[in-house]
Amino acid sequence: MNLNEKLATIQTKFKSKKSRFNSFGKYNFRSAEDILEATKPFLLELGVSVVVSENLISTDPFPIIESKATITDGTDAIHATAVVGVDLNQKGMQTPQQFGSASSYGKKYALGNLFLIDDTQDSDATNNHDKSSMTTAQIVKAKEYIKSGGNISTIKSKYNLTPELEKELTTL
Repeated sequence: MNLNEKLATIQTKFKSKKSRFNSFGKYNFRSAEDILEATKPFLLELGVSVVVSENLISTDPFPIIESKATITDGTDAIHATAVVGVDLNQKGMQTPQQFGSASSYGKKYALGNLFLIDDTQDSDATNNHDKSSMTTAQIVKAKEYIKSGGNISTIKSKYNLTPELEKELTTL
């Protein structure tokens, strides 16, 4: 099995509930740690590792962090990124907390991009097992996935694709 197939296996079998609750915003969410924990059963089974790295890419007019999630089998690697700004005016937070908050957010979204995690309400939580339509952001992620050698069947297993969208994705 090549790395694209291993990643597709994780993407189609991945389960991570939004088990954390934000009492201020009154919503459930999953963290980067939750995502990483959910990938652990696949690591030895598929012979892959997952790491997240960060790089400060700008400081003017405010700090911007690029988070990169990487899956590798020791030979090949596939990367996904997310870019976040650090809000240095965040009330009630000290500077290390502001950077930590942005870092956590960036890691979560880089991992979400790598594993094609839909950031809408979990289908299991709503007990609606129908496939959903893709948002614009998900279409962009799907195009990146296909360009990196991913398989359209992986996307079709998670989303309803119109014939036009499927053609658009497969003729990149």
